Amino acid sequence: MRILLTGATGYIGKRLLPVLVEKGHTVVCGVRDPARFNPPPSLQPHIQVVTLDLLDKETLQNIPSDINAAYYLVHSMSSTNDYAAQEQESAIHFREAINATNAEQVIYLSGIVNDESLSKHLSSRKTVEDELSKGNYHLTTLRAGVIIGSGSASFEIVRDLVEKLPIMVAPKWLKTKCQPIGISDVIAFLSQSLLKKETYDDNFDIGGPDVLTYREMLMGFAKSRNLKRTIITVPVMTPRLSSYWLYFVTSTSYPLAVALVNSMKIEVVCRDSRLNDILGIQPIRYEEALSRAFGKIENNEIVSSWKDAQVSGVLHFAISEFINVPKFGCFKDQRQSAFDNRDACLDRLWRIGGKTGWYYADFLWRIRGMMDKLFGGVGLRRGRTSPTELHAGDALDFWRVLYADKAEGRLLLFAEMKVPGEAWLEFRIQNEELVQTATFRPRGILGRLYWYAVYPFHGFVFSGMLAGITHNNKVNAKQ
Repeated sequence: MRILLTGATGYIGKRLLPVLVEKGHTVVCGVRDPARFNPPPSLQPHIQVVTLDLLDKETLQNIPSDINAAYYLVHSMSSTNDYAAQEQESAIHFREAINATNAEQVIYLSGIVNDESLSKHLSSRKTVEDELSKGNYHLTTLRAGVIIGSGSASFEIVRDLVEKLPIMVAPKWLKTKCQPIGISDVIAFLSQSLLKKETYDDNFDIGGPDVLTYREMLMGFAKSRNLKRTIITVPVMTPRLSSYWLYFVTSTSYPLAVALVNSMKIEVVCRDSRLNDILGIQPIRYEEALSRAFGKIENNEIVSSWKDAQVSGVLHFAISEFINVPKFGCFKDQRQSAFDNRDACLDRLWRIGGKTGWYYADFLWRIRGMMDKLFGGVGLRRGRTSPTELHAGDALDFWRVLYADKAEGRLLLFAEMKVPGEAWLEFRIQNEELVQTATFRPRGILGRLYWYAVYPFHGFVFSGMLAGITHNNKVNAKQ
């Protein structure tokens, strides 16, 4: 079968793709920016990559007409405040495009929408479902609540809260009930619903066997990590204050924090578990989902992360637009250093950021991250998905990886921090040396003032970082 997979670079899509290939399907991967799509070589003979932007109707002509089914796994919650209108428009464009194909079924992953009063986020998901249901194909909607898995937004937020705060003064929505589900079960439901006639033209709630309050989820996480935690709930924390609390304590973006807080006030509990019987799936308990997630983390086997599925919640661009670093109208800071060993140097470079840090003056990088958070940026808390691997599109603290080729010896990063302009940081092996180039294209007079304000720090921060990567204490600079 030929299956269209939208959101192939997203958290769910990356995990569903190998399962579909393993089942013998040819998968047409619809991605907005092919430069950010890095499937493993073992999958490449079984996939076709097409450029799709659901807000650009012309690109939807790239969908092959001979597909048998399609997955709709896209949403805009964390990338814009106007996501509801964008999601509805995207759904309409998608429906019209699929109507022109041979697709028998569309499978949509939505959120549990059983409460009479829905948040903007959940209401938007329901609107998408309504639009998709108008197509001339069979729609299967799976409605999930909190998804627990390595790299999932829910898991990372719970982890940030529990591991960073011994005592939490938290909003009253921690008493709201939800029904978490492990990522492995979500993938099982999605893959086994494919072309299953019993699921046609219907919607199903999917969840694990445990119904918990958010407080119980936090305490269950603490127990699994042998951490003693105290949670005090207060009734006076407004949604805005709750959003700021979540934003500053965790790695989430502010738009995502707002959407999550508004949704957390609403119970997301399954109506029934009838799809379990139809597909023969028995979901795992919350504790087991946590255990599996940490198993993946400890073995460096995180397949996908919510941070890599979109561009930080602040910027929205295609990598191809920024892959060529501009030369004119820019400030540059270039330094070079001989390295002790090429492979060792590249290995250190490919581990930069995250828990490894930036090899010099990490406290200054942390201060810069805190300042970025204060001004509404992403900060340093996003970290990185893998401690050793980098691919185009990956989040790397407050940078985005634009290009990463270890054999070529080149790594290019683009800044997603709040700056009055655009900034690139490039590392390139040339003539037995590592050349490090920081490029800044200022936006107006404020951008120029910003460059001159931070320039004094470059002398020792960038030099120290380069020395740490190359293990060479003698660093030359060309400015």
